[in-house]
Amino acid sequence: MSGFSSDWLALREPLDLAARNSTVEHGFFDCLPKSDVRILDLASGAGSTMAALSRALPGTIEWVLSDYDPALLQRSRERCSEFPNAKVETLQLDLNAGLQTLPWGKVDAVTTSAFLDLVSVEFVDRLVEIVMACGVPFLASLTYDGRVQFSPEHPADPAVHEAHDQHQITDKGFGAALGPGAADYAIAAFKAAGANVVSGRSDWRAGPDDVDFLLMLLDGWRSLAESCGGAENEIADWWADRHQRILSGTLELCVGHLDFVVLPKR
Repeated sequence: MSGFSSDWLALREPLDLAARNSTVEHGFFDCLPKSDVRILDLASGAGSTMAALSRALPGTIEWVLSDYDPALLQRSRERCSEFPNAKVETLQLDLNAGLQTLPWGKVDAVTTSAFLDLVSVEFVDRLVEIVMACGVPFLASLTYDGRVQFSPEHPADPAVHEAHDQHQITDKGFGAALGPGAADYAIAAFKAAGANVVSGRSDWRAGPDDVDFLLMLLDGWRSLAESCGGAENEIADWWADRHQRILSGTLELCVGHLDFVVLPKR
């Protein structure tokens, strides 16, 4: 799987935490044991899901964090001390090859954040089959859904957005990625398998207080637009405008995401 830098994950975490859908999360919480709980987190990165949910849940939480990047797993272990009710076990593995080897039958719930848009149809189908067989709640947070809105707008926004979405569907180590269609596909697949699913928006909303985040995000989008063959002058003008507005605190950006929870059958 293609990796993400710890710097980028740290910059996005405050926006992730603010965006998480409370209605969806409370549906997940209602299905958990009332005391101690053991949760398997897929593609855990630097522990953002652990950070979000450990603050909200009572009792001891035993986290089983799985990721391909050993440096990010080490960061997760270090962060565990921030949450007195959390215990951490880490599993370093390729989720595409090792999905079925995870301890599915030994956990009370499964979570993932900002992951499903990176994987393929085939991976989601396998995941649905395993989760439904386990009968535990599954919370998928912050799946990119393709909605992007700049304020103010620029004539090149659609071209840059399209370049980004084209990159989203490239292979990230799981085959051709679902990208912006991931949440809709996964929700439909779980429903087709007989699950009860609750979903809701969890949009990033970035503005004047998010300068470093916007600079890193949109510089990356600029690079993607250039690599996709966008008009050089148009992209240069777009970046000059976006860069100036970020530094002057006059740019706002909404990036659409969806959260959903798969509720176990009663």
